Amino acid sequence: MHICRTKAAIRATVRDWRTTGAPVVLVPTMGFLHDGHMSLMRQARERAGKDGRVVATIFVNPTQFGPGEDLDSYPRDEARDFDLLRAEGVDAVFAPEAHEIYDPQAQTIVETTELARMLIGKLRPGHFRGVATIVTKLFNIIRPDAAVFGEKDFQQLAVIRTMVRDLDMDIDIIGAPILREGDGLAMSSRNVRLTAQDRAAAPILARALTEAEAMAPTGITASRLRSHVRATLEREPRAQVQSVDIRDAASLDSISGPLTRPAVILLAVKFGTVFLIDNRVVHPTKETP
Repeated sequence: MHICRTKAAIRATVRDWRTTGAPVVLVPTMGFLHDGHMSLMRQARERAGKDGRVVATIFVNPTQFGPGEDLDSYPRDEARDFDLLRAEGVDAVFAPEAHEIYDPQAQTIVETTELARMLIGKLRPGHFRGVATIVTKLFNIIRPDAAVFGEKDFQQLAVIRTMVRDLDMDIDIIGAPILREGDGLAMSSRNVRLTAQDRAAAPILARALTEAEAMAPTGITASRLRSHVRATLEREPRAQVQSVDIRDAASLDSISGPLTRPAVILLAVKFGTVFLIDNRVVHPTKETP
């Protein structure tokens, strides 16, 4: 596995692959990898095929963290990450320092103006501007044929797909399903920072979503379903509910009245200082097996 610290190094590595016509699939991460990330690597390998190449990035992007957020305490273990990526057969990892990515005189940003300011973007101003900018830079540096992102960050995936569409980027964006722990908690690098008590409480997110999924085909209105989910979460005293939203799963538009099309329930909840998100797409009619 090639370990590249500079833009020049990863560009040279990919350029060599291109001489053979090998497709390149990118998996951007912020490191501290877990089984959910490994599922993304496997999706990337499937997309790349036996002759293709998979590139992972490990970069804790400072521009998507706001004042007082957990940039400094975000978990890191680069040596362990490299071992996991080698074991998964990843061909190269791009792991730069911030000064390699951001010129001190940089003044250009990328932003999906509407999507970036709703939902999580409203709770974390500037977050999705940072995401869109770093993903654009990684796309420009590595020039992949496709890139894989987890569906746990549902709004982020929508932002990236919109950005790729709007800027005519010739890159396939692949969404990978959420992986969960045995008790339903969505896998996240932040989970390791939960206290024992908060870790025991956190599966309330998955339970609330499962209840909502069962209620969606009953003709319930979006507002009543939202209220039920919030009430379920608020019964857990350790859960600090930041937002509960129900949106059109395809467009993220607001929904009023009874559910008539697939909707996504989006949760943002803090446990102590740890900010967790989760989501579930629900359907107004029962899906057939």
